[in-house]
Amino acid sequence: MTYCVGMLMDAGLVLMSDTRTNSGVDNISTFRKMNHWEVPGERIVALMSSGNLATTQAVVSKLEERTKAPSERHNCVLEAPTMFQIASIVGKALRETIAERDQSNGLQASGTFSATLILAGQIKGMEPRLFLIYPEGNFIEATPDTPFFQIGETKYGRPILIRGYDPAMSFEDAIKLLMVSFDSTLKANLSVGMPLDLLVIERDRLEPTLETRITATDPWYRVISASWSDSLRAALDGLPDFPMQTRQSKA
Repeated sequence: MTYCVGMLMDAGLVLMSDTRTNSGVDNISTFRKMNHWEVPGERIVALMSSGNLATTQAVVSKLEERTKAPSERHNCVLEAPTMFQIASIVGKALRETIAERDQSNGLQASGTFSATLILAGQIKGMEPRLFLIYPEGNFIEATPDTPFFQIGETKYGRPILIRGYDPAMSFEDAIKLLMVSFDSTLKANLSVGMPLDLLVIERDRLEPTLETRITATDPWYRVISASWSDSLRAALDGLPDFPMQTRQSKA
C-alpha cells in the first residue's frame, strides 16, 4: 500500500508521497513513487503512483523512454501541447501496461496489476492542473470543489485535509497540513512508511520550487508529529464532558 496526495492551490501545486512497498511483513522495501520531468521555463510534469510496483515502474519507464526517443515525441510528456493531452498519454500508457500484464499472466491475474496515478504540472501560458488517473486509463481533473486528490491508504488522512485545506494558504501551511495528514496515516497503518518525498511547484515558475525527502529523523517532522499529538490531547481535554448524570438510563 502507499499514500500520495496532490494539492492544487492558488499559489501552485504541492505533492507528497511515501516510499514504502511490501509483499508481506517480512519483505518491506523503499521505492520512490514520485517522478517529474521538466523543461525549465517551459513546463514541469510530475507523477505519483499507487498500486502494483511492476506496473507503475513500467509506466514511468515508458514515459521516460519517450522523452529520449524522437520517434515517440508525439506521445511524450515534454512535447504534448496541453496538460489534458499529457493526462491522455499517461492514461493510455497505464491502460496498455495493465492489459499487457493481465494478458501475459492469464485471466486469473486480472486486477492483480492494477495501479492509480496522480498527474500534476503546468505548461507555460496555461494554468497549473491536477489529474487523478484510474487503472482503466480514464481520469478526472481537480476543481474548486475537489481541489486535492489522494491515492493509496486515503481514509486516515482525508478528514484532516478536508478540515484544513484553504486554496489561499501559503506553501508553508500546505506542507504542514500534508505532514499532519501523513503523520496520522503513518500512525494508523504500517503499510505506509517513511521517508516522504515532497515536491512544491510554484505557479508560473515551471521548475521545482522545492524538492526534498523527509526522513523519520528529520527534526522538523519530529516536532510536527509530537506537537500534533499534544494538540489533539489538549483539544480533547478542552471539550465539554458528556453529561452522564443528567441522562436517563434506558433498559
